[in-house]
Amino acid sequence: MRMTEQRRVIARVIASADDHPDVEELHRRAAAVDRRISISTVYRTVKLFEDAGMIERHDFRDGRARYEPVPEEHHDHLIDLRSGRVIEFRSEDIEKLQEIVARELGFRLVDHRLELYGVPLDDKDKGPAR
Repeated sequence: MRMTEQRRVIARVIASADDHPDVEELHRRAAAVDRRISISTVYRTVKLFEDAGMIERHDFRDGRARYEPVPEEHHDHLIDLRSGRVIEFRSEDIEKLQEIVARELGFRLVDHRLELYGVPLDDKDKGPAR
């Protein structure tokens, strides 16, 4: 893939994100660096990066694709349905349980993705966000 200066800016924006931005947010951040970067350039670049295995796409049930660099170490996600905040976590207990379940069903686990959806405990009377 040819790395144009605009693609480099978009790559830096993605790499520096500590959240899981959607294309519109990536465009806002990239355009703050280089105002010539269009939303269509961001869409095309994100697709190229995804196809090249450089970034992962997530659908956290909020109607928009969100992105993160392919992580060096596996992690799972907890999504706060009230705020939309995405919390990354790793649990050895969950990892072991998934291996056990796969083995009991006659499989060798080669990959997985776990997304948990919840609301803060102090928000329990309000139910899930809609």
